[in-house]
Amino acid sequence: MRELVTRSPEETEAVGEALGRAARGAELIGLVGELGSGKTCLVRGLARGLGIDAERVHSPSFTIVTGYPGGRLPLTHVDLYRLPGSEEDAELVREAIHGPGVAAVEWFDRLPAGSTGDALVVTLRPIDETTRGLRLEASDPRHALLLDAAALSATGA
Repeated sequence: MRELVTRSPEETEAVGEALGRAARGAELIGLVGELGSGKTCLVRGLARGLGIDAERVHSPSFTIVTGYPGGRLPLTHVDLYRLPGSEEDAELVREAIHGPGVAAVEWFDRLPAGSTGDALVVTLRPIDETTRGLRLEASDPRHALLLDAAALSATGA
């Protein structure tokens, strides 16, 4: 587990970018936080770290699943805001989040516990208008490798 503080959207994106650079494939990144907490901002950085044009990334609230191919690994961006979080919802997105690339799932906490398998869960908490507290928790050794990359990005190393 790691706790980080970012002081701007650019720093939040830098954490995502570090995660994208460290990703090796088949990672699941669950994003938890209220509206405006920086979830999509972190996904833009994740895309950049994967070699995908970050300007293409938008909140997929109305489409639920958006795929971004063309990088070192493909990125699947899922937004569960409009889904109630049932077992049926988990089944609906299971195929999308367990591909060969990287899946980033906003509102990850809406999925039933244990329905997704191993993941890196990033909880974003607004501290003020631009500052965010990030808590990163890995459920397995593969996702734990991403924690060091995120910590290094936050220290500017």
